Amino acid sequence: MKNFALIGAAGYIAPRHFKAIKDTKNILIAALDKFDSVGIMDSYFPQADFFTEFERFDRHIEKLKRNGTHLDYVSICTPNYLHDSHIRMALRRGADAICEKPIVLNPWNIDALADIQEESGHRIYTILQLRLHPSIKALKEKVENSQKDQKFDVDLTYITSRGGWYHVSWKGDPSKSGGITTNVGIHFFDMLNWIFGDVQQNDIYVREASKASGYLEFENARVRWFLSTDENDLPEEMIEKGQRTYRSILIDKEEIEFSGGFTELHTESYEEILKGNGFGLESARSSIDIVHHLRNTKIKNQGEFHPYIRNEI
Repeated sequence: MKNFALIGAAGYIAPRHFKAIKDTKNILIAALDKFDSVGIMDSYFPQADFFTEFERFDRHIEKLKRNGTHLDYVSICTPNYLHDSHIRMALRRGADAICEKPIVLNPWNIDALADIQEESGHRIYTILQLRLHPSIKALKEKVENSQKDQKFDVDLTYITSRGGWYHVSWKGDPSKSGGITTNVGIHFFDMLNWIFGDVQQNDIYVREASKASGYLEFENARVRWFLSTDENDLPEEMIEKGQRTYRSILIDKEEIEFSGGFTELHTESYEEILKGNGFGLESARSSIDIVHHLRNTKIKNQGEFHPYIRNEI
């Protein structure tokens, strides 16, 4: 049984980490969040110590260490811009870090963390759960078994409706979240890179607070992509059904079904990490390069447009 601490206990993604820790038969000994709406912890680890101040949390971890309680892992579910700092804290305390994506905002942050990882002897893991999804693994196998010079035509569409709160929160601040391409798109870009190989072209046509669209070319795919948090972008049939999220991957005009099967992927991620097989810093590097480029490159008005933006350019 391993001892965990968790930072970001009041966040949206934290319950998946609570569940993964419990499902893998480990224990949460301490949690931190500046917000105290963390009653969800009662469903998983009601005995865990909870703190709203980082300094007291850090001191508590040090006290446990001095009293013989070793901290094995720190799970990090905090806003994106804080990941780097909290990973460093975990390694300083002699623990491995498990960090939500994006693991950092900038490529040079990975280089710095790689140095600290080597110095400390502890590991940094990230959650790339789409790589574990059965439909995505089947697609990767299909691509690997295709002709090596074959390029698939892909349309990726992801619309996840968010209310006004989204733009007021840290998620709406690009300096903290990285914007929609980083906060919403990172796991899709990682998935595409993992399946289709190295990036050969990376263009952006729309880069707004609530939506973005562009074109990515990989060794084995030409990808037109569209991301949005605006419910007005939902297909009419989704609106009629009262659904607020729409995912679609068309590969050579054939739909890849991956709408379900997400609930257990964090647990599976933890199982692999505990075996020493989790996704580390280098696994995340390519997707961080992709989104960093998308945030900083010049917007183009010509190219391979996704069908959802043809009328906007």
